[in-house]
Amino acid sequence: MHLRQLEAFRLTVEKGSITRAAESMGLSQPAVTKLVAALEADLGFALFERNANGVTPTPEGVAYHTELERALIGLARLEEAAREIRGLKRGHVRIGCLPAVATSYAPEVICRIKERHPGMRVCLDVHTSQRVADLTAAGALDIGLAHLPNPRNDIEILATYGADCVVAMPPDHPLTALPAISPADLAGVPMVALSQHTVTASLLDAVFTEADVPRTIAVECQPSYAACALVIRRAGVAIVDPFSPALFGPGVLAVRPFKPNARFTFRLIRPVGVPHSHAAQAATDAFLEMAHQNPLLHCETF
Repeated sequence: MHLRQLEAFRLTVEKGSITRAAESMGLSQPAVTKLVAALEADLGFALFERNANGVTPTPEGVAYHTELERALIGLARLEEAAREIRGLKRGHVRIGCLPAVATSYAPEVICRIKERHPGMRVCLDVHTSQRVADLTAAGALDIGLAHLPNPRNDIEILATYGADCVVAMPPDHPLTALPAISPADLAGVPMVALSQHTVTASLLDAVFTEADVPRTIAVECQPSYAACALVIRRAGVAIVDPFSPALFGPGVLAVRPFKPNARFTFRLIRPVGVPHSHAAQAATDAFLEMAHQNPLLHCETF
Protein backbone atom coordinates (compact mmCIF):
# COMPACT_ATOMS: atom_id res chain seq x y z
CA MET A 1 0.00 0.00 0.00
CA HIS A 2 1.13 3.51 -0.83
CA LEU A 3 -0.05 6.77 0.70
CA ARG A 4 -1.18 7.95 -2.73
CA GLN A 5 -3.47 4.91 -3.04
CA LEU A 6 -4.92 5.55 0.42
CA GLU A 7 -5.49 9.20 -0.44
CA ALA A 8 -7.27 8.27 -3.66
CA PHE A 9 -9.52 5.84 -1.78
CA ARG A 10 -10.30 8.29 1.02
CA LEU A 11 -11.16 11.16 -1.33
CA THR A 12 -13.32 8.91 -3.54
CA VAL A 13 -15.39 7.97 -0.48
CA GLU A 14 -15.60 11.51 0.84
CA LYS A 15 -16.24 13.23 -2.51
CA GLY A 16 -18.67 10.57 -3.67
CA SER A 17 -17.04 9.99 -7.07
CA ILE A 18 -13.72 9.22 -8.70
CA THR A 19 -14.06 12.32 -10.87
CA ARG A 20 -14.25 14.70 -7.90
CA ALA A 21 -11.47 12.77 -6.14
CA ALA A 22 -9.28 13.23 -9.23
CA GLU A 23 -9.99 16.96 -9.22
CA SER A 24 -8.95 17.25 -5.57
CA MET A 25 -5.73 15.34 -6.21
CA GLY A 26 -4.91 17.17 -9.45
CA LEU A 27 -4.89 13.87 -11.35
CA SER A 28 -6.84 12.41 -14.24
CA GLN A 29 -9.82 10.15 -13.58
CA PRO A 30 -8.04 7.09 -15.06
CA ALA A 31 -5.06 7.70 -12.77
CA VAL A 32 -7.26 7.70 -9.67
CA THR A 33 -9.11 4.63 -10.92
CA LYS A 34 -5.75 2.83 -11.23
CA LEU A 35 -4.71 3.88 -7.73
CA VAL A 36 -7.95 2.55 -6.21
CA ALA A 37 -7.73 -0.68 -8.23
CA ALA A 38 -4.12 -1.21 -7.10
CA LEU A 39 -5.18 -0.73 -3.47
CA GLU A 40 -8.00 -3.27 -3.89
CA ALA A 41 -5.49 -5.73 -5.36
CA ASP A 42 -3.16 -5.23 -2.40
CA LEU A 43 -5.99 -5.63 0.12
CA GLY A 44 -7.61 -8.63 -1.56
CA PHE A 45 -11.18 -7.29 -1.49
CA ALA A 46 -13.33 -4.79 -3.37
CA LEU A 47 -13.68 -1.31 -1.91
CA PHE A 48 -16.36 -0.05 -4.32
CA GLU A 49 -19.25 -1.34 -6.36
CA ARG A 50 -19.13 0.10 -9.88
CA ASN A 51 -22.40 1.01 -11.57
CA ALA A 52 -23.74 3.39 -14.17
CA ASN A 53 -24.07 6.17 -11.61
CA GLY A 54 -20.47 5.90 -10.41
CA VAL A 55 -19.08 4.04 -7.41
CA THR A 56 -20.55 3.06 -4.04
CA PRO A 57 -18.41 1.83 -1.13
CA THR A 58 -18.85 -1.84 -0.30
CA PRO A 59 -19.41 -2.79 3.37
CA GLU A 60 -15.75 -3.74 3.43
CA GLY A 61 -14.89 -0.36 1.91
CA VAL A 62 -16.89 1.45 4.59
CA ALA A 63 -15.15 -0.52 7.37
CA TYR A 64 -11.74 0.11 5.84
CA HIS A 65 -12.44 3.83 5.48
CA THR A 66 -13.33 4.00 9.19
CA GLU A 67 -10.00 2.40 10.13
CA LEU A 68 -8.16 4.66 7.71
CA GLU A 69 -9.67 7.74 9.37
CA ARG A 70 -8.51 6.50 12.76
CA ALA A 71 -5.01 5.99 11.42
CA LEU A 72 -4.94 9.45 9.85
CA ILE A 73 -6.09 11.02 13.12
CA GLY A 74 -3.23 9.17 14.83
CA LEU A 75 -0.76 10.56 12.29
CA ALA A 76 -2.14 14.06 12.83
CA ARG A 77 -1.63 13.60 16.56
CA LEU A 78 1.96 12.53 15.95
CA GLU A 79 2.55 15.65 13.87
CA GLU A 80 1.02 17.82 16.60
CA ALA A 81 3.12 16.08 19.26
CA ALA A 82 6.25 16.76 17.22
CA ARG A 83 5.33 20.44 16.97
CA GLU A 84 4.68 20.62 20.72
CA ILE A 85 7.95 18.88 21.59
CA ARG A 86 9.85 21.10 19.17
CA GLY A 87 8.22 24.19 20.67
CA LEU A 88 8.65 22.89 24.27
CA LYS A 89 4.90 22.74 24.86
CA ARG A 90 5.72 19.26 26.05
CA GLY A 91 8.85 17.83 27.58
CA HIS A 92 10.24 16.67 30.88
CA VAL A 93 13.42 17.73 32.62
CA ARG A 94 14.83 16.15 35.79
CA ILE A 95 16.95 18.42 37.96
CA GLY A 96 18.97 17.41 41.01
CA CYS A 97 20.05 19.97 43.55
CA LEU A 98 22.04 20.26 46.76
CA PRO A 99 20.01 21.66 49.69
CA ALA A 100 21.71 25.06 49.92
CA VAL A 101 20.32 26.27 46.58
CA ALA A 102 17.13 24.16 46.54
CA THR A 103 15.16 26.85 48.35
CA SER A 104 16.32 29.98 46.51
CA TYR A 105 18.25 29.94 43.26
CA ALA A 106 16.84 26.68 41.85
CA PRO A 107 13.16 27.61 42.47
CA GLU A 108 13.70 31.01 40.84
CA VAL A 109 15.11 29.35 37.74
CA ILE A 110 12.36 26.72 37.62
CA CYS A 111 9.70 29.45 37.77
CA ARG A 112 11.44 31.19 34.87
CA ILE A 113 11.38 27.93 32.89
CA LYS A 114 7.66 27.46 33.59
CA GLU A 115 6.91 31.04 32.54
CA ARG A 116 8.54 30.41 29.19
CA HIS A 117 7.36 26.82 28.71
CA PRO A 118 4.16 26.21 30.72
CA GLY A 119 3.67 22.74 29.26
CA MET A 120 7.09 21.48 30.30
CA ARG A 121 7.14 19.15 33.30
CA VAL A 122 9.96 19.89 35.74
CA CYS A 123 11.06 17.50 38.48
CA LEU A 124 13.34 18.83 41.24
CA ASP A 125 15.05 16.27 43.49
CA VAL A 126 17.01 17.50 46.52
CA HIS A 127 19.91 15.33 47.66
CA THR A 128 23.41 15.61 49.02
CA SER A 129 25.97 16.71 46.48
CA GLN A 130 27.42 13.21 46.25
CA ARG A 131 24.00 11.75 45.51
CA VAL A 132 23.24 14.43 42.91
CA ALA A 133 26.56 13.71 41.19
CA ASP A 134 25.96 9.94 41.19
CA LEU A 135 22.41 10.26 39.83
CA THR A 136 23.54 12.68 37.15
CA ALA A 137 26.37 10.37 36.08
CA ALA A 138 23.89 7.49 35.84
CA GLY A 139 21.58 9.53 33.60
CA ALA A 140 18.78 9.56 36.17
CA LEU A 141 19.03 13.37 36.18
CA ASP A 142 19.30 15.61 33.13
CA ILE A 143 21.22 18.30 34.99
CA GLY A 144 22.46 18.72 38.53
CA LEU A 145 23.70 21.37 40.95
CA ALA A 146 26.29 19.95 43.31
CA HIS A 147 29.61 20.47 45.03
CA LEU A 148 32.12 18.62 42.88
CA PRO A 149 35.56 19.19 44.38
CA ASN A 150 37.14 16.37 42.37
CA PRO A 151 36.67 15.94 38.60
CA ARG A 152 34.88 12.84 37.29
CA ASN A 153 35.06 11.39 33.79
CA ASP A 154 31.36 10.47 33.81
CA ILE A 155 30.18 14.05 34.46
CA GLU A 156 30.48 17.15 32.30
CA ILE A 157 30.81 20.47 34.11
CA LEU A 158 28.79 23.21 32.40
CA ALA A 159 29.47 26.01 34.88
CA THR A 160 31.03 26.71 38.25
CA TYR A 161 29.18 28.96 40.68
CA GLY A 162 30.60 30.76 43.67
CA ALA A 163 28.91 32.71 46.47
CA ASP A 164 30.67 34.30 49.42
CA CYS A 165 29.67 32.90 52.81
CA VAL A 166 28.05 35.16 55.41
CA VAL A 167 27.74 35.12 59.18
CA ALA A 168 24.12 34.66 60.29
CA MET A 169 23.11 35.79 63.78
CA PRO A 170 20.13 37.11 65.74
CA PRO A 171 19.40 40.77 64.91
CA ASP A 172 20.37 41.92 68.42
CA HIS A 173 23.70 40.07 68.54
CA PRO A 174 26.69 42.31 69.50
CA LEU A 175 28.56 41.34 66.31
CA THR A 176 25.93 43.11 64.19
CA ALA A 177 27.77 46.33 65.05
CA LEU A 178 30.60 45.22 62.74
CA PRO A 179 30.43 45.80 58.96
CA ALA A 180 32.23 42.47 58.36
CA ILE A 181 33.25 39.62 60.64
CA SER A 182 36.64 37.88 60.78
CA PRO A 183 37.75 34.67 62.51
CA ALA A 184 39.25 36.77 65.31
CA ASP A 185 35.84 38.38 65.96
CA LEU A 186 34.38 34.91 66.49
CA ALA A 187 36.91 33.78 69.11
CA GLY A 188 34.94 32.45 72.07
CA VAL A 189 31.56 33.01 70.35
CA PRO A 190 29.27 29.94 70.36
CA MET A 191 28.83 28.71 66.78
CA VAL A 192 26.51 26.44 64.86
CA ALA A 193 28.90 24.64 62.52
CA LEU A 194 28.10 22.76 59.36
CA SER A 195 28.75 19.03 59.57
CA GLN A 196 32.35 17.96 59.01
CA HIS A 197 31.55 15.86 55.94
CA THR A 198 30.47 18.96 53.97
CA VAL A 199 32.73 20.81 51.56
CA THR A 200 31.97 24.16 53.22
CA ALA A 201 33.02 22.83 56.64
CA SER A 202 36.40 21.80 55.26
CA LEU A 203 36.83 25.25 53.72
CA LEU A 204 36.04 27.01 57.00
CA ASP A 205 38.34 24.70 58.96
CA ALA A 206 41.19 25.86 56.75
CA VAL A 207 40.29 29.52 57.21
CA PHE A 208 40.21 29.30 61.03
CA THR A 209 43.37 27.21 61.11
CA GLU A 210 45.16 29.81 58.99
CA ALA A 211 43.96 32.55 61.35
CA ASP A 212 45.00 30.44 64.36
CA VAL A 213 41.58 30.92 65.96
CA PRO A 214 39.87 27.97 67.67
CA ARG A 215 36.11 27.78 67.25
CA THR A 216 33.61 27.29 70.06
CA ILE A 217 31.20 24.86 68.37
CA ALA A 218 27.92 24.57 70.23
CA VAL A 219 26.04 22.51 67.63
CA GLU A 220 27.00 20.77 64.40
CA CYS A 221 24.32 20.23 61.76
CA GLN A 222 23.45 20.01 58.10
CA PRO A 223 21.97 21.50 55.89
CA SER A 224 22.59 25.23 56.17
CA TYR A 225 18.95 26.21 56.60
CA ALA A 226 18.85 23.95 59.67
CA ALA A 227 21.85 25.88 61.01
CA CYS A 228 19.94 29.11 60.45
CA ALA A 229 16.95 27.73 62.34
CA LEU A 230 19.23 26.99 65.27
CA VAL A 231 20.67 30.50 65.08
CA ILE A 232 17.16 31.94 65.36
CA ARG A 233 16.78 29.94 68.58
CA ARG A 234 20.09 31.42 69.80
CA ALA A 235 22.12 28.25 69.72
CA GLY A 236 24.99 30.31 68.30
CA VAL A 237 26.01 32.14 65.12
CA ALA A 238 26.64 30.31 61.83
CA ILE A 239 28.75 30.81 58.73
CA VAL A 240 26.55 29.71 55.84
CA ASP A 241 25.84 30.30 52.18
CA PRO A 242 24.18 33.67 51.44
CA PHE A 243 20.88 32.11 50.31
CA SER A 244 19.70 30.25 53.40
CA PRO A 245 19.20 33.18 55.83
CA ALA A 246 16.75 34.85 53.45
CA LEU A 247 14.40 31.86 53.72
CA PHE A 248 13.23 33.04 57.12
CA GLY A 249 12.05 36.45 55.97
CA PRO A 250 13.31 40.00 56.42
CA GLY A 251 14.59 40.95 59.85
CA VAL A 252 14.59 37.43 61.30
CA LEU A 253 18.34 36.99 60.88
CA ALA A 254 21.10 39.53 60.57
CA VAL A 255 23.89 38.73 58.12
CA ARG A 256 27.36 40.21 57.71
CA PRO A 257 30.12 39.38 55.22
CA PHE A 258 32.72 36.92 56.44
CA LYS A 259 36.31 38.03 55.86
CA PRO A 260 38.53 36.68 54.47
CA ASN A 261 36.14 35.53 51.75
CA ALA A 262 35.13 31.90 52.10
CA ARG A 263 33.52 30.99 48.80
CA PHE A 264 30.69 28.48 48.74
CA THR A 265 31.01 26.76 45.35
CA PHE A 266 28.91 24.35 43.36
CA ARG A 267 28.72 23.17 39.76
CA LEU A 268 26.12 22.86 37.06
CA ILE A 269 26.64 19.35 35.70
CA ARG A 270 25.23 16.90 33.16
CA PRO A 271 25.91 13.25 32.33
CA VAL A 272 28.58 12.41 29.79
CA GLY A 273 27.44 10.63 26.64
CA VAL A 274 23.71 11.36 27.09
CA PRO A 275 22.24 13.72 24.45
CA HIS A 276 20.56 16.82 25.84
CA SER A 277 16.81 16.92 25.12
CA HIS A 278 15.24 20.21 24.06
CA ALA A 279 13.74 20.48 27.55
CA ALA A 280 17.09 19.85 29.26
CA GLN A 281 18.81 22.41 27.05
CA ALA A 282 16.13 25.01 27.82
CA ALA A 283 16.60 24.35 31.55
CA THR A 284 20.39 24.60 31.23
CA ASP A 285 20.10 27.91 29.38
CA ALA A 286 17.81 29.27 32.10
CA PHE A 287 20.22 28.28 34.89
CA LEU A 288 23.12 29.95 33.11
CA GLU A 289 21.13 33.06 32.26
CA MET A 290 19.82 33.63 35.79
CA ALA A 291 23.20 32.99 37.36
CA HIS A 292 24.51 36.09 35.62
CA GLN A 293 21.52 38.06 36.93
CA ASN A 294 21.94 36.98 40.57
CA PRO A 295 24.11 39.47 42.49
CA LEU A 296 25.10 36.81 45.03
CA LEU A 297 26.56 34.46 42.44
CA HIS A 298 29.81 34.45 40.51
CA CYS A 299 29.50 32.18 37.48
CA GLU A 300 32.16 30.74 35.21
CA THR A 301 30.94 28.81 32.17
CA PHE A 302 32.90 26.27 30.15
